Amino acid sequence: MWPFASFPRRAKPVEIVPLRADALAKCVGLHAEAFHRGWDESEFRALLADPTVISAAAVDGRSGRLLGFVLTRRALDEAEILTIVVDRAARGAGVGGKLLADHMARLKAGGVRALFLEVDAGNKAALALYARAGFVKVGERKGYYATGAGPAATALILRADL
Repeated sequence: MWPFASFPRRAKPVEIVPLRADALAKCVGLHAEAFHRGWDESEFRALLADPTVISAAAVDGRSGRLLGFVLTRRALDEAEILTIVVDRAARGAGVGGKLLADHMARLKAGGVRALFLEVDAGNKAALALYARAGFVKVGERKGYYATGAGPAATALILRADL
């Protein structure tokens, strides 16, 4: 017997790939789990068809399972992250950080100089991720996000210089 046969095989790392239309049903499900008002398949289809929208997906290197995705709209040398989602089961494992870092590097290589996003002020995990990526608060919108129960949540507007 091979002496190292008892060691577990290392899983392939998370891979960042283009977001494909055949993943839309999974995107709808992930988005619905992450946000009070998830987008439907027609909204995702329209965004993927939009030439100003840049997207990426994080997939499990072994199974190919969709772990997360990001959609960003570009206008000249600025861009705005429209949504970024990581599957609940994959959160806390660095998937979001890898997805965001890769996406930001691609945007920078494509000439984007400033990247914006909005985030719920109460989403501590997302705020920590964005802070690590160099985002800073540049504004806020009080009562912006519907929560389904209670008062609407504040949206923070963040910016990162690429």
